[in-house]
Amino acid sequence: MASETGNGPGIRLAADIGGTFTDIAAFDPSDGRLVFGKTLSTPDKLIEGIVDGVEKAGTAFPEANLFLHGSTVAINTMLERTGAKTALLITEGFRDIYEIGRVNRPDAYNLFFQKHQPLVERALRFEVSERLYAEGTVHKSLDEDSVRQTCALLREEGVEAVAILLLHCYANPAHELRVREIVEEELPDAFVSTSHELSQEYREFERCSTVVANAYIGPKVESYIAGIDDRIQEDGFDGSFLVVQSTGGLYDGDQAKRQCVRMLESGPAAGVIGTQALCDAIGLENAIAFDMGGTSTDVSRYDGRFEHEFESLKAGVRIVSPVLAVETVAAGGGSICWFDGKRMQVGPASASADPGPACYGGGGPLTITDINLFLGRVAQQEFPIPLNEDAVGLRLREVHQVVQQAGFDLTLQQLAEGFLDIANNNMASAIRSISVSQGYDPSDYLLVSFGGAGSQHCCAVADKLKIRQILDHPQSSILS
Repeated sequence: MASETGNGPGIRLAADIGGTFTDIAAFDPSDGRLVFGKTLSTPDKLIEGIVDGVEKAGTAFPEANLFLHGSTVAINTMLERTGAKTALLITEGFRDIYEIGRVNRPDAYNLFFQKHQPLVERALRFEVSERLYAEGTVHKSLDEDSVRQTCALLREEGVEAVAILLLHCYANPAHELRVREIVEEELPDAFVSTSHELSQEYREFERCSTVVANAYIGPKVESYIAGIDDRIQEDGFDGSFLVVQSTGGLYDGDQAKRQCVRMLESGPAAGVIGTQALCDAIGLENAIAFDMGGTSTDVSRYDGRFEHEFESLKAGVRIVSPVLAVETVAAGGGSICWFDGKRMQVGPASASADPGPACYGGGGPLTITDINLFLGRVAQQEFPIPLNEDAVGLRLREVHQVVQQAGFDLTLQQLAEGFLDIANNNMASAIRSISVSQGYDPSDYLLVSFGGAGSQHCCAVADKLKIRQILDHPQSSILS
């Protein structure tokens, strides 16, 4: 890691890696100068997007003594289900608690309610012969040989990450620690996560779900944070490298590599903190933060302060970790517009930056950004990259043909407007879940719109919620 204090002249750098774009802000406290850099994210090597953005901002890493990083990579990995092949090691007799969960239906009146989809299939859940009493004393000693035999199976399966959940480890982590040591010996290239490091809760399902999520996103998060740290040091950075947590606070990169779930809402949390600063500056006490990026939209309610949660549902996964109360929905500028044979769908998959939306010219699918371009809602001269309208027309006609074959008589215009309305409804539903569902009237709030795509959709979303006022910050696309 870079040093804690640093010896640079004082410029502060901040980077936000989104699913589509990477944004850089550089602030010089000596003269108050604030400059920005925007570039396409580089999924294969995310640090390149940061380096390009810093260059576009007209600055360099040796000039900085502080580098702050917020990212949507962790939450996007969960939303798109693109994490590592993960295995779960769990106390003997409790193999299925992860899938059984709490056997409840919190959304009782939702006709389309779906049970959570485990990140680890049953075939990759293995029992560990051991058992502790609730107070932490040993009831059954750990069978280390069986753990090594299981590791041989994991190696054959090509497992990339291993989550470890043993009963009552919050009282005595000795067995979890020993299992981790064995797994790291047998599978040196695997990402290994233990539940007691992430949560001291006594409830097994919640801890299990949390540690599995941490392992699932771990390899991708660890790889890109390590890559960022190595590269910025190579480029002459000798200051502090800190990552935004889901609470809006900061932790160092080494912690972020291991406790990845603590940055699930990293990018959104940074935007929430920015919204709070904005509200405080203008004396506003009732606001809804509306952050629409390339892959997802994040919303939160502000009543003089933002709420925190210590247990939450993120991308359909139960997480026990403190977070700002942010509701995330898979609707962004890069969300793919498609037809499933019965109805039109928007997301959850995203075109991301590579290949990107069809209009980027990289052979990408039809997305919300393409729909906005087709409907004349994008000022092309202001867009950071050239846009290809012909590619949009081609993709829209392809989807239109499939829709017609299914017996739906829609024009291209109606199809495009339908996709747009679906996306707006999805985002409005997210706002209702943090307002109406909790007894608050969204019309009593001002909608603070930001994110790269927020300005294109905030008016339609506000109309659906009868919100009368919208605040669109001059630097709304980089408020995070």
